[in-house]
Amino acid sequence: MVLFGITMKLSFLGAAQEVTGSKHLITTKKGLKILLDCGMYQGKGLETDAMNRDLGFDPKEIDYLILSHAHIDHSGLIPYIYKLGFNGVIVCTPATRDLCAIMLADAGRIQESDTQTFNKKRQKEGLEPVDPIYTEADAQACMQCFISVPYHKKFNIEGEVTVEFFDAGHILGSALVFLEIREGRRLIKLGFTGDVGRYDKHILKNPEPFPQVDYLLMESTYGDRLHTTIDNAEQELLMAVLDTCTKKKGKLIIPSFAIGRAQEIIYALDRLRNKGLLPDIDVFVDSPLSVNATNIMRLHTECFNDDIIDYMKNNSDPFGFDRLQYVQSVEASKALNVRHKPCIIISASGMMEAGRVKHHLANNIDNPSTTILCVGYCEPSTLGAKIMRGDKTVSIFGRPYEVRADLRRIESLSGHGDYEELIKYISCQEKRRLKKIFLVHGEAETQEHFKETLNKRGYKRVEVATFREEVEL
Repeated sequence: MVLFGITMKLSFLGAAQEVTGSKHLITTKKGLKILLDCGMYQGKGLETDAMNRDLGFDPKEIDYLILSHAHIDHSGLIPYIYKLGFNGVIVCTPATRDLCAIMLADAGRIQESDTQTFNKKRQKEGLEPVDPIYTEADAQACMQCFISVPYHKKFNIEGEVTVEFFDAGHILGSALVFLEIREGRRLIKLGFTGDVGRYDKHILKNPEPFPQVDYLLMESTYGDRLHTTIDNAEQELLMAVLDTCTKKKGKLIIPSFAIGRAQEIIYALDRLRNKGLLPDIDVFVDSPLSVNATNIMRLHTECFNDDIIDYMKNNSDPFGFDRLQYVQSVEASKALNVRHKPCIIISASGMMEAGRVKHHLANNIDNPSTTILCVGYCEPSTLGAKIMRGDKTVSIFGRPYEVRADLRRIESLSGHGDYEELIKYISCQEKRRLKKIFLVHGEAETQEHFKETLNKRGYKRVEVATFREEVEL
């Protein structure tokens, strides 16, 4: 029996005053439950597992899950809720669906591997083993719930809600979710930005305008800073290559998210190679997930901007050149650790918390001829953040390592817009018609800064969402 509520409710169940675990639950007046994103918490050490298991809702009660994009902090708990009984419909763009097929399976493998290692320690301590949050099989099984809907095509939910996606320009397939929710004579228009990309990027289209909304859930990752222009990134990358590989004869290690960032770096190196500027050195992409993601990227040129389409007229593959090698096997990855020739290694993960990049760091971080080039955001408690803020010693695989490598950062390659770009993004909205902007996906201090900036720009009704807060709309 359907229980009719007094009004529609919105609950913030993750990415509230932090940047991971994106989950926001809408409960309509008629009792329909729509979950916006179902992200995994990342980078919080021993807390992470408990936080991921404590959802704040019953998966069996969720009717629809609307997914903004494929990054694990937005999609990573989908196999977990499926394992716990979710049997609803997951709606996303075609590219997001294709990326989730590889990313969730990879996350499942990591869960199994990490749990196996953890259980060995528990066994030595005489403790009972624990189960992984979910397995690779769970990740594969949950894909049957996905429905792909292209940008700008309305999807109807039980005659009560329509969903429409608008390109957010963050990663391949990323979208602003535009919802129209009808309650009798009342029509509520709600927007959820997911993550907003930068403007004038080299591969993806710009974030596009979206229809007027009453309520907006807005990301605020970089709500307190400005990036350098993207055009500077290629020159900064070249300087890092020349200083490390030509002058110091060392390794340039670039920890990178497998989706989006890795392809941007590869494309930048491809352009430098075609211009005759890149030294004659080997470049390794050491991440099976990056390899698979790059193949998916090649299939979704509908997300590409005009610049790369023009580039591809003379360079059919913007993600491949003669000195570039994609590394799949574990053996080939291990071989890079004993290699002494100058080279570039692009490897996941971007926050340096997991994946093959940790092995490369362990083997090279104490070498002054090595450079670690950070090209994205690192959550404050992650290994990447500790390295980049200048910690003299860091723990990798439980062992202390002295940080003697050079450290560089290219913030202009960030996949998130800065505060000016975020404000530009919402300039399509009439301020007087916005009943409320809820700030999500940002550190608390950053969000307060961004709220103040928005207020000064004429957006007066701005609220920083808090964890497990429930509001009536």
